[in-house]
Amino acid sequence: MLTKPLSPDLLARFAAIVGDAYAVTDQRALEPHLVEQRGLYHGNTPLMLRPGSVAEVSAILKLANDTRTPIVPQGGNTGLVGGQIPHQGEVILSLTRLNKIREIDAASNTLTCESGVVLATAQDAAEKAGRLFPLSLGAEGSCTIGGNLSTNAGGTAAIVYGTARDLVLGLEVVLADGRVINGLNKLKKDNTGYDLRNLFIGAEGTLGIITAAVLKLFPRPRSVETAFIGLPSPQAALDLLALAQERFGGAVTSFELLARIALEFTVKHGANCRDPLAGEHPWYVLMEISSQASEGVREQFEDLLAAGIERGIIGDAAIASNLEQAKAFWHLRLEMSDAQKPEGGSIKHDVSVPISAIPAFLEEAAAAALKLVPGARLVPFGHLGDGNIHYNVSQPVGADKAAFLARWHEMNDAVHAVVTKYRGSISAEHGIGVLKRDLLPHVKDATALDVMRGLKRLLDPNNILNPGKVL
Repeated sequence: MLTKPLSPDLLARFAAIVGDAYAVTDQRALEPHLVEQRGLYHGNTPLMLRPGSVAEVSAILKLANDTRTPIVPQGGNTGLVGGQIPHQGEVILSLTRLNKIREIDAASNTLTCESGVVLATAQDAAEKAGRLFPLSLGAEGSCTIGGNLSTNAGGTAAIVYGTARDLVLGLEVVLADGRVINGLNKLKKDNTGYDLRNLFIGAEGTLGIITAAVLKLFPRPRSVETAFIGLPSPQAALDLLALAQERFGGAVTSFELLARIALEFTVKHGANCRDPLAGEHPWYVLMEISSQASEGVREQFEDLLAAGIERGIIGDAAIASNLEQAKAFWHLRLEMSDAQKPEGGSIKHDVSVPISAIPAFLEEAAAAALKLVPGARLVPFGHLGDGNIHYNVSQPVGADKAAFLARWHEMNDAVHAVVTKYRGSISAEHGIGVLKRDLLPHVKDATALDVMRGLKRLLDPNNILNPGKVL
């Protein structure tokens, strides 16, 4: 959808809704909102609107719908598939001023907040109320709740708590024509018709604009133990996961699988990073146990690791002795994406397969990637506990970066073919955006895709909401 230049009169009408102070036209001020963090996409826009209320969002969308003006919603601009970028000169609708926490209801275990609230702020508010909001991402200091819900973010605790979709009870959503769905209920049981909430979670702003949400809270654990574990193989990691869940059940709140090369890159390029174990291991697991028991958890964790060593599953392990050491373990995991950048070009895949298929997937994906680009360095890591692997392929040492990245789609095809074989997903937690839009028809059920297009036509008949994204 190509955007015609907006007339000065129309720009003024949009600006009048939010006030001149919140209608940004200066290109220097707009620049940070036009590029995503990996540098794959650079957009353009004549205007960014920063509404401060739901009423202003409603008025903006009504005017946009009446004048056929396309709108791109944006939160913290941390997306990785280009879904938040105005590629064709669309107006940016920044939701960062909608940043109020409206209510915390500890008895109901809910937090009601606006979509511009930063994830870390929601986590802190829950903690002050003696509760836990478990969604946790590397970008939690800058990503927003609206963006998290619009992309159905996953994160490191999905093994127990699920994705963002599983952490929501109610939504407030502004439709393309400006009407507002007032669905901010705290009910766990509500069978009054269709569940509209899940239409908008994961829709990347193409069906409506999420302006507020009722989030689920949980009791804060009394004990948290974190271990960094060296293993011989992904199958050993899978065996360890089974053993841990057998002994701890839902108390296994994180289980991250990391390839040795991912750790090497991180120790080499990451700030304040060091190898936690004395020897080298082909694979690692970062595991966290969270329990309501105040005593005895560490001893049980030590017994688990001892059993893993005895069975030949574990080569070595270190349990964090204090909070700072636990943070250091997690720092290694969170630095892994950025640590690849100094190593040259990296072709990324955010995929998921059934947990039981992960060892076979990793082996077959490696063979496919190396057949395509001999000497490529395979840097897989991710959330083994929920089947989500970030299968990243770094360029061969000394290769031309541009030439390597030019093979992005070829590498996608090779890796995604293995994903498809195991009935997996080409987008586990990052969304579709524009990066994977053209891949969707090849992997999505044709009838499901037709229903998706029908919903788009119904809810956004003039195609003003994030046009060209997802579909």
